[in-house]
Amino acid sequence: MSSTPARTTRFRPVARLAAALVVLALGLAGCGGDDGADPAPSASAGGGTFPVQVEHKYGSTEITKAPTRVVTLGLSDQDPMLALGVVPVGAIDWFLERPYGKWPWAQPLWGSTPPEIVGERDDYNLEKIAALRPDLIIGLYSGMTQEQYQKLSQLAPTVAQPKGFDDYAAPWQEMTRQAARALGKLDQAEKLIADVDARFARARQEHPGFAGRTVAVVDPYEAGKYAVFAPSDPKVVFMTQLGFTVPDAIVQAAGKEYAAEIGSERLDLVDVDKLLFLTSDASAEPRVRADKVYTTLEVAKQNRAVFLPYEDPPLGAALSFSTVLSVPYALDQILPLLGDA
Repeated sequence: MSSTPARTTRFRPVARLAAALVVLALGLAGCGGDDGADPAPSASAGGGTFPVQVEHKYGSTEITKAPTRVVTLGLSDQDPMLALGVVPVGAIDWFLERPYGKWPWAQPLWGSTPPEIVGERDDYNLEKIAALRPDLIIGLYSGMTQEQYQKLSQLAPTVAQPKGFDDYAAPWQEMTRQAARALGKLDQAEKLIADVDARFARARQEHPGFAGRTVAVVDPYEAGKYAVFAPSDPKVVFMTQLGFTVPDAIVQAAGKEYAAEIGSERLDLVDVDKLLFLTSDASAEPRVRADKVYTTLEVAKQNRAVFLPYEDPPLGAALSFSTVLSVPYALDQILPLLGDA
């Protein structure tokens, strides 16, 4: 979203994703037995036992049986659901650019029936959601408010942002686990996470030249202006998991922000061993290469920069989305472009 596969930047109209979310939602009407008695435990298809309690930003939600009709309200929540074998019946539009996050890493898992679109980023259509008769509503990578949570909880058990993280800031691993807790499939989630970890370990082994090399991930959002992402941004985390390191100068420049916004005069910050530019349109690369300060950098002179488009193919989007599905796609697509560093 997987900074963040979904934190929104004000300087980019495309691929506004960043990292993940917080906890799960409170107990609600309709999630327990009608007579108030504790239901007998039941096993889910994934081996989990119900009922389960899922902690989240607004409390704890009880889910009495394995959900089958799930509505996802987070920008990237559909990915862990699909990875865990559940196809959402409802989802939100992704900034009016990609309906329900229909990216290539997830498209094969949707099947032939697209979900109902029930809103756009944090603006939910309660009537459409209710008409879908969901047995679980989940809003992990979202900015769901407590008022929205309370209204949604009247429709179905609702799980809000993960507890202990800012909105849009939980790592993809926690997003995957949180979705799995609600589905009773935590063991399956741990295997998915371990498989991705193994992919990174194999990449480090196959590319020992990455180890200790400096890296910067940058969005050249307009002429002479650049966003240099902080080490906590999922796009940068992706690179450090490959063995790269972030220079102290970038750490200090970003401070507590998810990116340092700089002008051309500070491009010395990104004179690193491997520089990744995320480009939102075809004009970005020639604009950067024409920047007179950029041409003086060693990274430019030695052609150590890589330009990754947000779309066509969506390499930058895969890094920004940062989910259990998009990270493996990014590894497959981006590793060949990095060379041996």
